[in-house]
Amino acid sequence: MAQQAYMTETDDGRQGPRTPASRLRRLIRRLGALRGDRGIWRRGRLVAVCALLLALVMLAHAHVPNAVGNLGSLLETFLPWLGLFVPVLLILALVRRSATALIATVLPVVVWLNLFGGLLSDKNASGGDLTVATHNVNAENPDPSGTAREVAAAGADVLALEELKASEVPAYRAALSDTYDYHAVVGTVGLWSKYPLSDIRSVDIRLGWQRAMRATVDAPAGRVAVYVAHLPSVRVKLEAGFTARQRDKSADALGEAIADEPLDNVVLLGDLNGTMNDRSLKAVTSQMRSTQGAVGSGFGFSWPASFPMARIDQILVRGAEPESSWTLPPTASDHLPIAARVRVTDTAE
Repeated sequence: MAQQAYMTETDDGRQGPRTPASRLRRLIRRLGALRGDRGIWRRGRLVAVCALLLALVMLAHAHVPNAVGNLGSLLETFLPWLGLFVPVLLILALVRRSATALIATVLPVVVWLNLFGGLLSDKNASGGDLTVATHNVNAENPDPSGTAREVAAAGADVLALEELKASEVPAYRAALSDTYDYHAVVGTVGLWSKYPLSDIRSVDIRLGWQRAMRATVDAPAGRVAVYVAHLPSVRVKLEAGFTARQRDKSADALGEAIADEPLDNVVLLGDLNGTMNDRSLKAVTSQMRSTQGAVGSGFGFSWPASFPMARIDQILVRGAEPESSWTLPPTASDHLPIAARVRVTDTAE
């Protein structure tokens, strides 16, 4: 029986070992048979239409309106995942033996690669003089001390934490005190640094409570304005769609604050509850660069930690040059921590 599994019928009817050459001959015969199949261009038209629609949605995602349930923002949050429909369409085209569907499937592949192909390569470099990290630690974190130590072990010079529960702040301070000499906590966000901090203040993101701050880090290579922000959460509801109005207002306020920043080197660390593709964050993203997009490897999804589907935790820079960007191992939080290494621009130049 084991021998039979590796036997194939030759052209003259005899049994012989199955070889790559014999498989190729069989494929050629099948393709030859399809040449005479007049339905090869008529079948699979529905699959072809679906492929064209998929390509159109990805290509024109910025024109999908937000007027109803913020549908455009919802689409842009999970835009990379639309690529999963391509293999499905390809299989359907092969099952239907449709040349029309196969050719049409090429279009969404091209569009997806144009949008996200650049993220597939590893662009990390070895340069940089300042390592930064950020982590939404989750207010319900069962192990704040352990989480703090795990993130500190990544070796960041500057560490931002979001969703700090007031009763747990002492635990984070204690766990990070051996690594960082300087720190500041404003509301539910905090900043820990190996270098002196100054000009520490809250940033008004129009919430009514404090979830954003700004500080100057006196790094060896120069002064850096570091912003820490946790924008309001968004929800997906059947009756209301993608509810993100408060987040969008806060993003606009954060963008205004960063636009007014006088220092040349600016770093934004935090949970923005949105991706770089989300047009509603353009007040921030239009004036800053994503370290992951510029020099990272892959998509760098950070949420949810159990099965990351979107990068809503961000490290953005202006002035400072990103050199490398990566995602850190999971902690007890529902978010993954992320880190980046940047080169502080010499303002004297």
